[in-house]
This record gives sequence, structure tokens and C-alpha cells, in this order.
Amino acid sequence: MPKPRLVVSKCLGFDACRYDGSVIPDPVVDSLREWAEFLPICPEMELGLGAPRPPVRLVRVGGEVRLLQPATGRDLTEEMRAFAASFLDSLPPVDGFVLKNRSPSCGIKDAKVYAGPEKAPALGVGPGMFGEAVRARFPDLPVEDEGRLTNRALREHFYTAIFAPASLREVVDSGQMGALVDLHTRNKFLLMAYNQARMRELGRVVANPGRRPVGEVMAEYAAGFRAALARPPRRPAVVNVLMHALGYLSDHLTPAEKGYFLDLLAAYREGRQPLSTPVGVLRAWILRTQQPYLSAQTFFPPFPEALVSLRDSGRTEG
Repeated sequence: MPKPRLVVSKCLGFDACRYDGSVIPDPVVDSLREWAEFLPICPEMELGLGAPRPPVRLVRVGGEVRLLQPATGRDLTEEMRAFAASFLDSLPPVDGFVLKNRSPSCGIKDAKVYAGPEKAPALGVGPGMFGEAVRARFPDLPVEDEGRLTNRALREHFYTAIFAPASLREVVDSGQMGALVDLHTRNKFLLMAYNQARMRELGRVVANPGRRPVGEVMAEYAAGFRAALARPPRRPAVVNVLMHALGYLSDHLTPAEKGYFLDLLAAYREGRQPLSTPVGVLRAWILRTQQPYLSAQTFFPPFPEALVSLRDSGRTEG
């Protein structure tokens, strides 16, 4: 599989750049080292704050949230905004972000916002200043923090949402319509699970009835493809895909095998089995029958199997 290119907070296993001079090993980032290309960044270090350093915090001043360093009295708001704009504008094509949770710079939604610079209560939570700029600049890319990635479902959705576009990026770079048609065909089941309406729209884009220039078609397809993977798939849609796959294999299965699979599917629908259980059974049958269409589908699987882990915090999407 092509390697996704990820921007990642440098403190997550790359450098001892936390405010207290520490580094935080992260199992998800570690597991991706073999499979992804990383662009590590620490926005606070880029502002010359050093490590260790007096901590910074988000403070509501009037109707605006600002980034302050209470111990020095520095207001870093404009410096951080300028750095974020410069850094994000200079990036090569990337496939996603893994940022430090709860960070006043990198947090994507759970950084504390305080009523004052010192000895003041927290008013609530929100995005860090760099994290907010990332979400605004790349609304169609997967952006996660290491805390949310402890949830198995969110983690596997994130993997899918970075590996599939990495393949698309290679196709776009090739400029070959045939490669785009092939990619769409191989991703039919994946797109069906995530967003059937988008799948049909993308089919029309690939058909290119107006004979538009290749670059124009590629750009529209890439935007629609990323949008299709923006949200985790719902169980009914996934069940529909698995039933669809079963139809291709039906002639090769005994009634007992079909019954067993339908029982597994019912258990998955009710939340009593993980998706990997019925998918694993299907994959075994695909390998046995060598069914060509199913064998080519990226849904089986959409990311390297080495990344599959049973770790699950149970933390829900919020």
C-alpha cells in the first residue's frame, strides 16, 4: 500500500519537546512508523519557546480566545497564527494529522480555555490555536488526536481515511484516467459502506460524459472521495456491503456456511461482534474461491493488517 503522509505532533515519540521537557511515546504513532511518512512539528518550539518552558494557556479575553504564557506575560496569539498559516501553506500534499490532545496549541477540541492567565477557572474546552488552524485549512482531511485514537472504531476509521487517499494521491500524480477508473472499481465496496450517494456521484465523475480535461476530473474526484470518507460508516451500510459480497460467493458455500455467516452478521448488527469477525470469514472464503472482483476490493482490507489491534478504550466519539 502507498504510504500516507501525516503531520504529527513532535512530542508523540519524536522529540522531548513538551513544556516539561518530556516525550510521550504513543502506540498508534509507533505502529504507523513502518507504514507512513511523518512530518513531525511542535508549534511552540517553532516559536522559540524551548523545552522545558513555562506553559502556555488559552485565555478568553473579552470575546476572543488568546494564547498566553502567564509566567512571562507574553501574548503569543499573533505569532502562533502567523506560524500556523505559513507552515500549513508550505506543506506538500498530506493525507492526515495526528495531534496532541488537550494541548493549547495542538488540541483539536479538548484544550482548556481559562477565564484568566493565572489562578483562574477553566471556562470550558475548545481547539488549540494550531489545531484550529489545521481544521480550518484542511476541512476534508482526517485530523485526530492520540487520545481519541485509543478507541478502536475511531482508530480503524482513521486508518481507512488515510490509506485510501494515499492511493488516490498516487493516481492523481499519474494523470492517467485508466488508473482512476481502476481505483474507483477497487474502492466500490469501501465507498458503498461509507456513503452510497457519494459512490454513485463519483461513478458519474469517472464516466466523464462531458469529456472534460483529466486534471479537472481528477480534482473533482479527489474532493468527492475525501468527502465520502469524512465520517465513520454506519452499521446498516456495512451490513449491506457484506450481504452484497456474500452474493458473489453464494454458489461456493453450503447452506450451513451461509447460515453461520448470517448469524455473525446479525451479531455485528446488534453490536455483539466486531466488524473484523464477519470480514475475516469473508476474506477466508475470498482466498479460497479466488473470486476476482472481491479479491480486488480495498474493503478486504482498507489498511495494512499489521495495524489491527484489539486495544479499545471504549471512549466514544465526541
